[in-house]
Amino acid sequence: MRPRTLRTALATLTAGLAAAGCLTAAAPATAAAPAAAQGRPPANACSPAVSLTGFTDALDKTTYDGAYVGNLSALAPDRRGSLAALSDRSSLFRLDARTLRPRGVVTLADESGAALDAEGLVADLPHSRLRSSGGTPTGTYLVSSETEPSVRRYSGTGELLGRLPVPDDLRTAPEGRGRANGSFEGLTLLPGGRTLLASMEYPLDGDPADLVRIQSWQRTRHGDFRLGAQYTYRTDPGLGISEVTAAPDGRLLVLERGFTAGVGNTVRLQLADRPGRGTVLHKRLLADLAHCPALGASAKQPQPNPLLDNFEGMAVTGRSGGRLEVLVVSDDNQNAVQTTRFLRLRVRA
Repeated sequence: MRPRTLRTALATLTAGLAAAGCLTAAAPATAAAPAAAQGRPPANACSPAVSLTGFTDALDKTTYDGAYVGNLSALAPDRRGSLAALSDRSSLFRLDARTLRPRGVVTLADESGAALDAEGLVADLPHSRLRSSGGTPTGTYLVSSETEPSVRRYSGTGELLGRLPVPDDLRTAPEGRGRANGSFEGLTLLPGGRTLLASMEYPLDGDPADLVRIQSWQRTRHGDFRLGAQYTYRTDPGLGISEVTAAPDGRLLVLERGFTAGVGNTVRLQLADRPGRGTVLHKRLLADLAHCPALGASAKQPQPNPLLDNFEGMAVTGRSGGRLEVLVVSDDNQNAVQTTRFLRLRVRA
């Protein structure tokens, strides 16, 4: 979800972007495992379960091939060495997974050719029969929009291929009970590729103030998706779900986020049950990111920690020392007082 606030002038991609992969220095990966084994917090700890290995603002207020590299709402591991990044203004970027430097961009649109309020992203590569040509990324992309809400499938060149069914009660009012600009915010595919999940950002009209719905779809033998079970998840007071990402064991990493004017953002990383064992997903707190070391980060507006911003996208990018490598990105809303910032976290789930 994004407030419509002051826009900034677009900047060209500068030579400093070449250093996008050079994140703020942190302790080496080998230091975290022995400390954890002895019960001590890892270096640059946000909590006993999460440490910050670096951050970069190198893409902030830049452009690539005429597209603004910001408003980033979702991340997804793509083909080898590549990462997909989704702008909620309908741009789908391909980034170098190491340096985060843009390598390509395509524009997405709905059935009428209009831009999407794109929020969630899955790179559905193993199940696609599409092939690349002329260097175009292979596979298909599942993209959620919180306007209707919807989940659509696109080719690597941005061609609209189809749309998934959505339960009537999740539709945005007045057709359903969904809140405008508060419906499908997160999207993830469980390990094995057979179950897709979309998380609502906020409760449906008539639901308790902390109860959020998570809708599932099951893949058919033809590769399509049919509606599956619906789950409930309880957020911390005043927070909504900005992203949900499956861990390798099928449990869910959930990013809960809120904003208070004059105070700043609250961002908490939670670990929830693997869906399928009942319809209620229980959680435990992994870290409040306000407790992370700032590592020299600066904020352009009040924040409990200058590292914080409007964090909205998240992806598991690998493993290191028995922990998950997690990349998180903020949506700057093209706003002068917000920043496009990537965090690298190491998570013991």
